[in-house]
Amino acid sequence: MNTVLVVGGGAAGMLAGIAAAMKGSTVHIFEKNEKLGKKVYITGKGRCNVTNACDTEELFGHVVTNAKFLYSSFYGFTNFDMMELLENLGCPLKTERGSRVFPVSDKSSDVIRALTQRLLDLGVSIHYRSEAEHLLIENGAVTGLVIKNGGKKETVLADAVIVACGGFSYQATGSTGDGYELAKEAGHTVTPLSPALVPFVAEEPVVKELQGLSLRNVEATVSRGKKIIYREFGEMLFTHYGVSGPVLLSASSYAAKELKKGPLTLSIDLKPALSKEQLDARLLREFEESINKQFKNSLNNLYPAKLVPVMVDRSGISPEKKVNEITKEERQRIVQLTKEFTLTLTGLRAYNEAIITQGGISVKEVNPSTMESKLVSCLYFAGEVLDLDAVTGGFNLQIAWSTGWAAGSAAGEEKTKDEKGL
Repeated sequence: MNTVLVVGGGAAGMLAGIAAAMKGSTVHIFEKNEKLGKKVYITGKGRCNVTNACDTEELFGHVVTNAKFLYSSFYGFTNFDMMELLENLGCPLKTERGSRVFPVSDKSSDVIRALTQRLLDLGVSIHYRSEAEHLLIENGAVTGLVIKNGGKKETVLADAVIVACGGFSYQATGSTGDGYELAKEAGHTVTPLSPALVPFVAEEPVVKELQGLSLRNVEATVSRGKKIIYREFGEMLFTHYGVSGPVLLSASSYAAKELKKGPLTLSIDLKPALSKEQLDARLLREFEESINKQFKNSLNNLYPAKLVPVMVDRSGISPEKKVNEITKEERQRIVQLTKEFTLTLTGLRAYNEAIITQGGISVKEVNPSTMESKLVSCLYFAGEVLDLDAVTGGFNLQIAWSTGWAAGSAAGEEKTKDEKGL
């Protein structure tokens, strides 16, 4: 019987274990933590954004890096396949705004429990607090692992090894880059790494004044000069160091490489539903109703309270100036400022705040249908350890599910010596 070793018991590792066991293989999962799915547990703020219920074809448009590589795995195990799997395992799901899929219970632990139980039902052996130290490679094929458990080291032989131990993000969950080192042992290239789906650091001190302010339905544009790197509608949040929130977390994945070349400009359209002319008309109405008020007291219907003093300051208009004395030119400045509230983005926060890692094992060296290494026979990769990433909304977990399933299905098939290249 085929023996498959899976390094890492996260999203990709759990699916790889299930798929390999369903092929009739003897499967062992080695997880360095005391339980499976530690990172899955904290996704979606503890609710677990399982996947996205968009048409499968639409998944590719949300992948930032190497979308074409995912064609076989996304269609081999779709977002709807994942939803059906969990439903059949007794974990009912619901679809929310943006086609985001969550467990009905809003508990990520229910997703992990369902998958763990399926692994156990299939006879998969789960080894906790066990770390893969080295790959065993002979004549161009992987033959097993050296495992460390506590102070003990053990050699475990196998017909196939699947490396699915995550990237660098959320290192408290055990994602400490072990998979990259194992890949390098096998001669693989690891592309430059960066935190992704991570908050931005901004240069301007004004962000501290706005700390905690959340804005909905704004349009955020990240650019360098005339080159637009990212533009999208959504929610954002000011922090003491910069900006965060869904729309900017997604922007970070597109901006990570560009930021290494120097600062970028963030332009926020605070009223994207209004043209400049419509906004000017709205401003006139507000001013007519506040005609005897001071300028600083006339904007409360236009902006959140925390933003008002910042807008007043940035407008260059005296806070005490009477509304009926404000000129057309000054009004145009307010309109422009509302449509283009700019900040300078100087960097990204660290891996401990990043949802995912951008970069990883070069997909040029991996078979996209099976996730098998093109360099070492019977060695497979799945999930975040690969140079694959997507925006928020359940897409990164779907990458993990689909690549894990592809790797497990292929590794679970018994190979002849010829097929192994021996």
